[in-house]
Amino acid sequence: MATIAVTDASFEDDVLKSDKPVLVDFWADWCGPCKMIGPALEEISDELSEKVTIAKMDIMANTGIPAEIGVKSIPLMVLFKDGKPVAQKLGAAPKSALKGWLEGEL
Repeated sequence: MATIAVTDASFEDDVLKSDKPVLVDFWADWCGPCKMIGPALEEISDELSEKVTIAKMDIMANTGIPAEIGVKSIPLMVLFKDGKPVAQKLGAAPKSALKGWLEGEL
């Protein structure tokens, strides 16, 4: 399953009301490290599709939710379970590190 795009408007339904954990990647088009981890997140999304949904939120197009959550730096990945943030990872990392961190949090 490929990553999904979430917006301020769809965040509640796509993330908070999801029946499985959701990892939200807060990113922007001008962010080099964000672009570096994009392909890795797509692969992880396919590999862990049974356990987690991976969503991407463009902070330039959607300012409400990032402001509510307090996103100050990107890329920031926040894992939500049962509608609540339970873990976060700031910055780019190799795919193996991202996947290992995520599996450890699930």
